[in-house]
Amino acid sequence: MKQIYKSLFKLSFITIITLLFAGCNDNMGEPDNSLTNVKGLTEPLDGKEVTLQPAASASEYFEWEHAVIQGGGPAIYQIAFDKSDGDFSNPLYLVSSNNNGFTNSVALTHKQLNKIAGMAGINPSATGILKWTVFSSKGTNMLKAATENRISITRLAGFPEEDIPIDLFVTGAASEGGSDLSKAHKMKAVSGGEFEVYTYLKADEPYYFVDSKTGTPKSFSFTDGLVKSEGQSTVSSDGVYRITLDFNTGAATIAEITRIGFFFSPDNKTLFDLPYQGYGVFQATETVIFKQEGWGRDQRYKFRIFLKENGSSDESEMEWGTLNQTDSSPDASSPESYYYLRLINPTQWDNKWKLKSEFDGNPAVYTIYLQADQPYTHSVEAP
Repeated sequence: MKQIYKSLFKLSFITIITLLFAGCNDNMGEPDNSLTNVKGLTEPLDGKEVTLQPAASASEYFEWEHAVIQGGGPAIYQIAFDKSDGDFSNPLYLVSSNNNGFTNSVALTHKQLNKIAGMAGINPSATGILKWTVFSSKGTNMLKAATENRISITRLAGFPEEDIPIDLFVTGAASEGGSDLSKAHKMKAVSGGEFEVYTYLKADEPYYFVDSKTGTPKSFSFTDGLVKSEGQSTVSSDGVYRITLDFNTGAATIAEITRIGFFFSPDNKTLFDLPYQGYGVFQATETVIFKQEGWGRDQRYKFRIFLKENGSSDESEMEWGTLNQTDSSPDASSPESYYYLRLINPTQWDNKWKLKSEFDGNPAVYTIYLQADQPYTHSVEAP
Protein backbone atom coordinates (compact mmCIF):
# COMPACT_ATOMS: atom_id res chain seq x y z
CA MET A 1 0.00 0.00 0.00
CA LYS A 2 2.85 2.41 0.91
CA GLN A 3 4.43 1.70 -2.47
CA ILE A 4 1.17 2.69 -4.20
CA TYR A 5 1.03 6.02 -2.31
CA LYS A 6 4.67 6.71 -3.18
CA SER A 7 3.95 6.07 -6.86
CA LEU A 8 0.90 8.36 -6.84
CA PHE A 9 2.87 11.13 -5.10
CA LYS A 10 5.68 10.79 -7.64
CA LEU A 11 3.21 10.95 -10.55
CA SER A 12 1.50 14.06 -9.12
CA PHE A 13 4.85 15.77 -8.56
CA ILE A 14 5.93 15.08 -12.16
CA THR A 15 2.59 16.42 -13.44
CA ILE A 16 2.95 19.67 -11.47
CA ILE A 17 6.53 20.21 -12.68
CA THR A 18 5.45 19.53 -16.28
CA LEU A 19 2.67 22.12 -16.02
CA LEU A 20 5.03 24.67 -14.54
CA PHE A 21 7.51 24.20 -17.38
CA ALA A 22 4.67 24.40 -19.89
CA GLY A 23 3.64 27.73 -18.36
CA CYS A 24 7.20 28.98 -18.61
CA ASN A 25 7.41 27.95 -22.25
CA ASP A 26 4.22 30.00 -22.81
CA ASN A 27 6.20 33.09 -21.87
CA MET A 28 4.54 33.23 -18.43
CA GLY A 29 1.76 35.51 -19.77
CA GLU A 30 3.98 37.57 -22.06
CA PRO A 31 2.59 38.42 -25.52
CA ASP A 32 2.91 35.72 -28.16
CA ASN A 33 5.17 37.21 -30.84
CA SER A 34 4.57 34.43 -33.34
CA LEU A 35 1.68 36.44 -34.86
CA THR A 36 2.08 38.72 -37.87
CA ASN A 37 -0.51 41.22 -38.97
CA VAL A 38 -2.94 40.90 -41.88
CA LYS A 39 -1.20 42.18 -45.02
CA GLY A 40 -4.13 42.83 -47.34
CA LEU A 41 -7.86 43.60 -47.35
CA THR A 42 -9.64 41.79 -50.18
CA GLU A 43 -13.33 42.76 -50.20
CA PRO A 44 -14.76 45.31 -50.71
CA LEU A 45 -12.19 47.05 -52.89
CA ASP A 46 -10.75 50.31 -51.61
CA GLY A 47 -13.10 53.19 -52.43
CA LYS A 48 -16.15 51.06 -53.20
CA GLU A 49 -19.45 52.97 -53.24
CA VAL A 50 -22.37 51.34 -51.44
CA THR A 51 -25.93 52.66 -51.44
CA LEU A 52 -27.63 51.06 -48.46
CA GLN A 53 -30.96 49.27 -48.94
CA PRO A 54 -33.70 48.85 -46.29
CA ALA A 55 -34.38 45.17 -47.05
CA ALA A 56 -33.52 42.94 -44.09
CA SER A 57 -31.53 40.63 -46.40
CA ALA A 58 -29.29 43.43 -47.76
CA SER A 59 -25.67 42.99 -46.67
CA GLU A 60 -22.07 43.76 -47.60
CA TYR A 61 -19.32 41.11 -47.63
CA PHE A 62 -15.90 41.84 -46.10
CA GLU A 63 -12.84 39.61 -46.53
CA TRP A 64 -9.11 39.86 -45.83
CA GLU A 65 -5.94 37.79 -46.05
CA HIS A 66 -5.07 35.37 -43.26
CA ALA A 67 -2.61 36.46 -40.61
CA VAL A 68 0.53 34.29 -40.59
CA ILE A 69 1.39 32.58 -37.34
CA GLN A 70 4.84 31.06 -36.92
CA GLY A 71 4.41 27.47 -35.88
CA GLY A 72 0.82 27.36 -37.10
CA GLY A 73 -2.50 27.71 -35.30
CA PRO A 74 -5.44 30.04 -35.94
CA ALA A 75 -5.74 33.78 -35.39
CA ILE A 76 -8.90 35.51 -34.19
CA TYR A 77 -10.18 38.48 -36.19
CA GLN A 78 -12.20 41.62 -35.53
CA ILE A 79 -13.21 44.06 -38.23
CA ALA A 80 -12.98 47.70 -37.19
CA PHE A 81 -14.56 50.90 -38.56
CA ASP A 82 -13.52 54.51 -38.02
CA LYS A 83 -14.15 57.99 -39.38
CA SER A 84 -12.42 58.97 -42.61
CA ASP A 85 -9.71 60.77 -40.61
CA GLY A 86 -9.57 58.27 -37.74
CA ASP A 87 -6.48 56.24 -36.80
CA PHE A 88 -8.28 53.23 -35.21
CA SER A 89 -6.82 54.01 -31.78
CA ASN A 90 -10.46 54.19 -30.63
CA PRO A 91 -12.58 52.61 -33.42
CA LEU A 92 -16.21 53.58 -33.86
CA TYR A 93 -17.27 49.95 -34.16
CA LEU A 94 -15.68 46.53 -33.66
CA VAL A 95 -17.25 43.18 -34.49
CA SER A 96 -15.89 39.63 -34.63
CA SER A 97 -15.68 37.84 -37.94
CA ASN A 98 -17.70 34.73 -38.79
CA ASN A 99 -17.28 31.51 -36.81
CA ASN A 100 -16.70 33.41 -33.55
CA GLY A 101 -13.76 35.29 -35.03
CA PHE A 102 -11.89 32.36 -36.60
CA THR A 103 -12.88 33.11 -40.21
CA ASN A 104 -11.22 35.79 -42.35
CA SER A 105 -14.57 37.21 -43.50
CA VAL A 106 -17.85 38.60 -42.27
CA ALA A 107 -21.11 39.87 -43.82
CA LEU A 108 -22.57 42.99 -42.23
CA THR A 109 -26.18 43.97 -42.84
CA HIS A 110 -26.98 47.31 -44.38
CA LYS A 111 -28.75 48.21 -41.14
CA GLN A 112 -25.47 47.66 -39.26
CA LEU A 113 -23.56 49.78 -41.78
CA ASN A 114 -26.24 52.47 -41.53
CA LYS A 115 -25.73 52.56 -37.77
CA ILE A 116 -21.96 52.78 -38.12
CA ALA A 117 -22.26 55.57 -40.68
CA GLY A 118 -24.49 57.46 -38.25
CA MET A 119 -21.84 57.04 -35.55
CA ALA A 120 -19.38 58.63 -37.98
CA GLY A 121 -21.62 61.69 -38.30
CA ILE A 122 -23.04 60.90 -41.74
CA ASN A 123 -26.65 62.14 -41.91
CA PRO A 124 -29.61 60.07 -43.20
CA SER A 125 -29.72 59.93 -47.03
CA ALA A 126 -26.27 61.58 -47.16
CA THR A 127 -23.05 60.07 -48.50
CA GLY A 128 -19.84 59.86 -46.50
CA ILE A 129 -16.62 57.91 -46.11
CA LEU A 130 -15.81 55.20 -43.57
CA LYS A 131 -12.46 53.51 -43.09
CA TRP A 132 -12.19 49.86 -42.18
CA THR A 133 -9.41 47.50 -41.22
CA VAL A 134 -8.89 44.26 -39.31
CA PHE A 135 -7.31 43.40 -35.97
CA SER A 136 -5.87 39.90 -35.61
CA SER A 137 -5.03 38.37 -32.26
CA LYS A 138 -3.43 35.30 -30.70
CA GLY A 139 -3.20 34.98 -26.98
CA THR A 140 -2.64 38.47 -25.58
CA ASN A 141 -1.07 39.79 -28.78
CA MET A 142 -3.25 41.93 -31.08
CA LEU A 143 -2.09 43.53 -34.31
CA LYS A 144 -3.77 45.98 -36.67
CA ALA A 145 -3.69 45.08 -40.37
CA ALA A 146 -0.94 46.64 -42.47
CA THR A 147 -3.52 48.48 -44.59
CA GLU A 148 -6.84 50.33 -44.34
CA ASN A 149 -9.60 50.59 -46.93
CA ARG A 150 -12.20 53.27 -47.50
CA ILE A 151 -15.84 52.65 -48.31
CA SER A 152 -18.31 55.28 -49.49
CA ILE A 153 -21.68 54.86 -47.78
CA THR A 154 -24.97 56.43 -48.84
CA ARG A 155 -27.13 56.10 -45.75
CA LEU A 156 -30.72 55.01 -45.58
CA ALA A 157 -33.43 57.63 -45.43
CA GLY A 158 -33.94 57.20 -41.73
CA PHE A 159 -34.31 59.83 -39.04
CA PRO A 160 -31.63 61.39 -36.84
CA GLU A 161 -31.52 59.68 -33.47
CA GLU A 162 -32.90 62.74 -31.68
CA ASP A 163 -35.98 62.72 -33.97
CA ILE A 164 -36.87 59.04 -33.50
CA PRO A 165 -40.02 58.73 -31.35
CA ILE A 166 -40.12 56.70 -28.17
CA ASP A 167 -43.85 55.94 -28.50
CA LEU A 168 -46.02 55.86 -31.61
CA PHE A 169 -49.79 55.72 -32.19
CA VAL A 170 -52.17 55.33 -35.16
CA THR A 171 -54.85 58.00 -35.45
CA GLY A 172 -57.00 59.76 -38.08
CA ALA A 173 -60.45 59.23 -39.58
CA ALA A 174 -59.50 55.80 -40.99
CA SER A 175 -58.25 54.47 -37.66
CA GLU A 176 -60.09 52.54 -34.95
CA GLY A 177 -60.15 55.55 -32.66
CA GLY A 178 -61.14 57.93 -35.46
CA SER A 179 -59.89 61.49 -35.15
CA ASP A 180 -60.12 61.35 -31.33
CA LEU A 181 -56.46 61.55 -30.37
CA SER A 182 -57.11 60.06 -26.93
CA LYS A 183 -58.32 56.84 -28.63
CA ALA A 184 -55.27 56.45 -30.90
CA HIS A 185 -54.05 52.85 -31.26
CA LYS A 186 -50.62 52.37 -29.67
CA MET A 187 -47.96 50.61 -31.79
CA LYS A 188 -45.60 48.02 -30.34
CA ALA A 189 -41.95 49.08 -30.04
CA VAL A 190 -40.30 45.90 -31.33
CA SER A 191 -36.81 47.47 -31.17
CA GLY A 192 -35.25 50.90 -30.85
CA GLY A 193 -36.90 53.04 -33.53
CA GLU A 194 -38.95 50.13 -34.94
CA PHE A 195 -42.72 49.91 -34.45
CA GLU A 196 -45.48 47.49 -35.44
CA VAL A 197 -49.26 47.40 -35.14
CA TYR A 198 -52.17 45.14 -36.07
CA THR A 199 -55.14 47.46 -36.57
CA TYR A 200 -58.35 48.07 -38.54
CA LEU A 201 -58.40 50.82 -41.20
CA LYS A 202 -61.25 52.27 -43.27
CA ALA A 203 -60.81 52.71 -47.01
CA ASP A 204 -60.16 56.11 -48.58
CA GLU A 205 -59.98 57.88 -45.23
CA PRO A 206 -56.76 59.42 -43.87
CA TYR A 207 -54.65 57.94 -41.10
CA TYR A 208 -51.27 58.92 -39.74
CA PHE A 209 -48.95 58.35 -36.80
CA VAL A 210 -48.23 60.52 -33.76
CA ASP A 211 -45.70 60.32 -30.94
CA SER A 212 -48.18 61.25 -28.21
CA LYS A 213 -51.92 61.07 -27.43
CA THR A 214 -51.94 64.51 -25.83
CA GLY A 215 -50.92 68.04 -26.69
CA THR A 216 -49.57 68.82 -30.14
CA PRO A 217 -47.61 65.69 -31.08
CA LYS A 218 -45.22 65.20 -33.95
CA SER A 219 -46.89 63.38 -36.85
CA PHE A 220 -45.64 60.95 -39.48
CA SER A 221 -46.94 59.05 -42.49
CA PHE A 222 -45.50 56.78 -45.16
CA THR A 223 -45.51 56.80 -48.95
CA ASP A 224 -43.98 54.26 -51.36
CA GLY A 225 -42.46 52.29 -48.51
CA LEU A 226 -40.74 55.26 -46.82
CA VAL A 227 -41.55 56.97 -43.52
CA LYS A 228 -42.20 60.71 -43.88
CA SER A 229 -42.49 63.57 -41.44
CA GLU A 230 -46.09 64.77 -41.30
CA GLY A 231 -48.53 63.93 -44.12
CA GLN A 232 -51.29 61.31 -44.26
CA SER A 233 -51.78 57.81 -45.68
CA THR A 234 -54.78 55.85 -46.98
CA VAL A 235 -55.76 52.27 -47.86
CA SER A 236 -57.97 51.21 -50.76
CA SER A 237 -60.16 48.72 -48.86
CA ASP A 238 -61.54 48.28 -45.36
CA GLY A 239 -59.62 45.67 -43.43
CA VAL A 240 -57.19 44.63 -40.74
CA TYR A 241 -53.60 45.60 -41.47
CA ARG A 242 -50.14 44.97 -40.08
CA ILE A 243 -48.03 48.13 -40.37
CA THR A 244 -44.32 48.34 -39.61
CA LEU A 245 -42.28 51.56 -39.42
CA ASP A 246 -38.50 51.62 -39.01
CA PHE A 247 -37.25 55.13 -38.24
CA ASN A 248 -33.62 53.95 -38.34
CA THR A 249 -33.83 53.07 -42.02
CA GLY A 250 -36.91 55.03 -43.05
CA ALA A 251 -38.56 51.84 -44.32
CA ALA A 252 -42.27 51.08 -43.94
CA THR A 253 -44.42 48.07 -44.84
CA ILE A 254 -48.13 47.36 -44.82
CA ALA A 255 -49.89 44.00 -45.17
CA GLU A 256 -53.61 43.26 -45.21
CA ILE A 257 -54.49 40.45 -42.79
CA THR A 258 -57.16 38.52 -44.65
CA ARG A 259 -57.69 36.12 -41.76
CA ILE A 260 -56.14 34.37 -38.76
CA GLY A 261 -57.20 30.75 -38.22
CA PHE A 262 -56.90 28.01 -35.60
CA PHE A 263 -54.56 25.41 -37.10
CA PHE A 264 -55.07 21.84 -35.83
CA SER A 265 -51.83 19.94 -36.42
CA PRO A 266 -53.30 16.38 -36.39
CA ASP A 267 -55.56 17.29 -39.34
CA ASN A 268 -52.97 19.60 -40.95
CA LYS A 269 -55.61 22.24 -41.60
CA THR A 270 -57.26 25.39 -40.30
CA LEU A 271 -60.49 24.51 -38.46
CA PHE A 272 -61.94 28.00 -37.91
CA ASP A 273 -61.09 31.71 -38.10
CA LEU A 274 -60.65 34.16 -35.24
CA PRO A 275 -62.47 37.38 -36.23
CA TYR A 276 -60.86 40.69 -35.38
CA GLN A 277 -62.31 42.33 -32.26
CA GLY A 278 -60.39 45.60 -32.23
CA TYR A 279 -57.12 47.09 -30.94
CA GLY A 280 -55.03 44.05 -31.82
CA VAL A 281 -57.36 41.34 -30.45
CA PHE A 282 -58.65 38.33 -32.45
CA GLN A 283 -61.17 35.97 -30.86
CA ALA A 284 -63.51 33.04 -31.53
CA THR A 285 -65.59 30.65 -29.41
CA GLU A 286 -65.45 27.19 -30.95
CA THR A 287 -65.41 23.48 -30.15
CA VAL A 288 -62.43 21.29 -31.04
CA ILE A 289 -62.56 17.48 -30.97
CA PHE A 290 -59.16 15.93 -30.39
CA LYS A 291 -57.98 13.32 -32.87
CA GLN A 292 -57.82 9.72 -31.71
CA GLU A 293 -54.45 8.08 -32.35
CA GLY A 294 -53.12 4.67 -31.37
CA TRP A 295 -51.19 6.25 -28.51
CA GLY A 296 -54.01 8.55 -27.29
CA ARG A 297 -55.81 11.83 -28.05
CA ASP A 298 -53.90 14.38 -30.12
CA GLN A 299 -54.57 18.03 -29.19
CA ARG A 300 -51.67 19.93 -30.81
CA TYR A 301 -52.44 23.34 -32.34
CA LYS A 302 -51.14 26.75 -33.42
CA PHE A 303 -52.45 29.60 -35.60
CA ARG A 304 -52.18 30.45 -39.30
CA ILE A 305 -52.13 34.02 -40.55
CA PHE A 306 -53.03 34.84 -44.16
CA LEU A 307 -51.86 38.17 -45.56
CA LYS A 308 -51.28 40.26 -48.67
CA GLU A 309 -48.03 42.19 -48.50
CA ASN A 310 -47.69 45.81 -49.69
CA GLY A 311 -50.76 45.81 -51.93
CA SER A 312 -50.05 42.45 -53.57
CA SER A 313 -53.01 40.41 -54.80
CA ASP A 314 -51.20 37.19 -53.84
CA GLU A 315 -52.00 35.76 -50.43
CA SER A 316 -49.15 34.32 -48.37
CA GLU A 317 -49.21 32.29 -45.16
CA MET A 318 -47.28 32.60 -41.92
CA GLU A 319 -47.79 31.01 -38.54
CA TRP A 320 -48.13 32.12 -34.96
CA GLY A 321 -46.31 29.41 -33.01
CA THR A 322 -44.61 28.99 -29.65
CA LEU A 323 -42.04 31.52 -28.54
CA ASN A 324 -40.85 28.95 -25.99
CA GLN A 325 -40.83 25.38 -27.25
CA THR A 326 -43.04 22.97 -25.32
CA ASP A 327 -44.36 19.44 -25.63
CA SER A 328 -46.70 19.51 -22.66
CA SER A 329 -50.25 20.60 -21.98
CA PRO A 330 -50.57 23.64 -19.69
CA ASP A 331 -51.76 23.33 -16.12
CA ALA A 332 -52.42 25.66 -13.19
CA SER A 333 -48.68 26.15 -12.61
CA SER A 334 -47.79 26.94 -16.23
CA PRO A 335 -46.22 30.39 -16.62
CA GLU A 336 -47.79 33.10 -18.77
CA SER A 337 -44.88 32.64 -21.17
CA TYR A 338 -46.31 29.23 -22.15
CA TYR A 339 -48.81 31.09 -24.34
CA TYR A 340 -46.37 33.61 -25.86
CA LEU A 341 -46.22 33.46 -29.64
CA ARG A 342 -43.97 34.46 -32.51
CA LEU A 343 -44.30 34.63 -36.27
CA ILE A 344 -42.66 31.73 -38.14
CA ASN A 345 -42.84 29.86 -41.44
CA PRO A 346 -45.67 27.31 -41.67
CA THR A 347 -45.15 23.63 -40.81
CA GLN A 348 -47.47 20.91 -39.58
CA TRP A 349 -45.81 20.02 -36.29
CA ASP A 350 -43.18 22.58 -35.25
CA ASN A 351 -43.75 25.22 -32.55
CA LYS A 352 -47.13 23.93 -31.45
CA TRP A 353 -49.04 24.04 -28.16
CA LYS A 354 -51.35 21.43 -26.60
CA LEU A 355 -54.90 22.06 -25.47
CA LYS A 356 -55.99 21.08 -21.98
CA SER A 357 -57.92 17.77 -21.94
CA GLU A 358 -61.04 19.58 -20.61
CA PHE A 359 -61.46 21.26 -24.02
CA ASP A 360 -61.79 17.97 -25.92
CA GLY A 361 -65.27 18.28 -27.49
CA ASN A 362 -66.19 21.26 -25.31
CA PRO A 363 -66.44 24.92 -26.36
CA ALA A 364 -63.59 27.27 -25.53
CA VAL A 365 -62.78 30.93 -26.14
CA TYR A 366 -59.65 31.29 -28.28
CA THR A 367 -58.08 34.77 -28.10
CA ILE A 368 -54.93 36.22 -29.68
CA TYR A 369 -53.52 39.44 -28.24
CA LEU A 370 -51.23 41.42 -30.57
CA GLN A 371 -50.91 44.51 -28.42
CA ALA A 372 -48.28 47.08 -27.59
CA ASP A 373 -47.83 46.85 -23.83
CA GLN A 374 -47.47 43.09 -23.42
CA PRO A 375 -45.75 40.22 -25.21
CA TYR A 376 -47.69 38.84 -28.16
CA THR A 377 -49.68 36.04 -26.56
CA HIS A 378 -52.94 34.07 -26.60
CA SER A 379 -55.35 32.33 -24.26
CA VAL A 380 -57.72 29.35 -24.32
CA GLU A 381 -60.43 29.60 -21.71
CA ALA A 382 -63.86 28.22 -20.84
CA PRO A 383 -66.75 30.42 -22.10
